[in-house]
Amino acid sequence: MPRPLRREFEGAVYHVMNRGDRREEIFRDDVDRHRFLETLAETCAKTDWQVHALCLMGNHFHLVVETPKPNLVEGMKWLLGTYTARFNSRHRVSGHLFGGRYKAVVVDADSAGYFLTVCDYVHLNPVRAGLIDGEQRLGTYRWSSFAEYLKPPSSRWPWLRVDRLMGEMGLESDTIPTRKRFESAVESRRAHTPEDWELIRRGWYFGGDMLKEKLLDDAVGRLGRNHLGKDRDETEERKAERIVAEELGRLVWTEDELGRRRKGDPEKIRIARRLRAETTRTLTWIARRLAMGSWTHVSNLLRTPPPSV
Repeated sequence: MPRPLRREFEGAVYHVMNRGDRREEIFRDDVDRHRFLETLAETCAKTDWQVHALCLMGNHFHLVVETPKPNLVEGMKWLLGTYTARFNSRHRVSGHLFGGRYKAVVVDADSAGYFLTVCDYVHLNPVRAGLIDGEQRLGTYRWSSFAEYLKPPSSRWPWLRVDRLMGEMGLESDTIPTRKRFESAVESRRAHTPEDWELIRRGWYFGGDMLKEKLLDDAVGRLGRNHLGKDRDETEERKAERIVAEELGRLVWTEDELGRRRKGDPEKIRIARRLRAETTRTLTWIARRLAMGSWTHVSNLLRTPPPSV
């Protein structure tokens, strides 16, 4: 069976879901859940992702994410790979954690209703799974962004964006009364199962006919034409190269000078730290680009805390 194309474009919104390999647990305890959230926060910092909704279950997770840059694939590769490495290291296991490819459904966030429905689908997942009963408020489930929506801005996950969903519901401010209205509105829909949810589960896009035609046209172009638009996008590698150029300009170094400097030069380490913080480039790529020897050498250098200013 052919794999669906990953459709990436500026400002795309996706419902992303992935399960554990053989449906096994990807979160064994709260430490794992916190670690996944930390890894997601790092991913957002690297990719500029905007998370609108999230729910962590025992053997899978749901995510509604907006990508201002066309970088879903690059970001998911880093998120899943990094979390897997951290999970395996903590539990002293090896091998795959996630099963197969993650599912990414493009959401029509510009037409009324679709964005709201997919966020409801994510936030009401603990109800469908029976993790909270009819007597419990939805906000009592800790590992969903729904509970974060009910908090004041200063107490939320800093990478969670709430204004788009609240605006879709006609809630233009972020105050105690509007957060209570948000809670009541979602609570009132917990017993309702829209037919559209099946499209979220089974489909490859969730939206109107215009979105479908656009995605099909893009797919034809990717299969049969040069990627003219792609050349204009700042890919992760181009972003990394821009950072290297900025740093060389700051240091007044040429490429030859970069190559002549010793592998553990403090300025090289500083550039490597910036590349790791702001991009998804691998240690192998950084070691080669900065002439720092092996990736293991770079890894050891980055483990040493930077000098205090």
